[in-house]
Amino acid sequence: MRKQKIKRKDLKPGEVLCEYCTAKCCRYFALPIETPKDIEDFQHLRWYMMHGRVSLFVEDDVWYLMVHADCKHILPDNRCGAYETRPTICRTYTTENCEYDDDACYEKFFESPEQIWEYAEAIMPQKKKKKSRKKNKEVALPVLA
Repeated sequence: MRKQKIKRKDLKPGEVLCEYCTAKCCRYFALPIETPKDIEDFQHLRWYMMHGRVSLFVEDDVWYLMVHADCKHILPDNRCGAYETRPTICRTYTTENCEYDDDACYEKFFESPEQIWEYAEAIMPQKKKKKSRKKNKEVALPVLA
């Protein structure tokens, strides 16, 4: 049975923070991506986000693609079922800077394709209407919602 979550400062001597953990670090991975520079880049980000449990965030001016996916080795008690053979990235991860406290705050955080598109529309220069060659009618460029 999992113990009730306590604060880091309240750990008793010999207790390990992982004993109280919800395995948050094992429920997603994030990869740095190029900073979007034009509307086409934002279209790609929007497309990524249309594929389910995907978020985007910016930390220290670096953009990240976050894929929400549980590691297949998480046990029901949130321990690692592959502890002895876990990858290096897991072996070098420590509780010193882990997300146990749920106090993460990003410069920017986007949870839906609509949010990233709204942001893109707000920061990208607006394109002017083009005149159609046929009968000089104005044709507006598509705006996605």
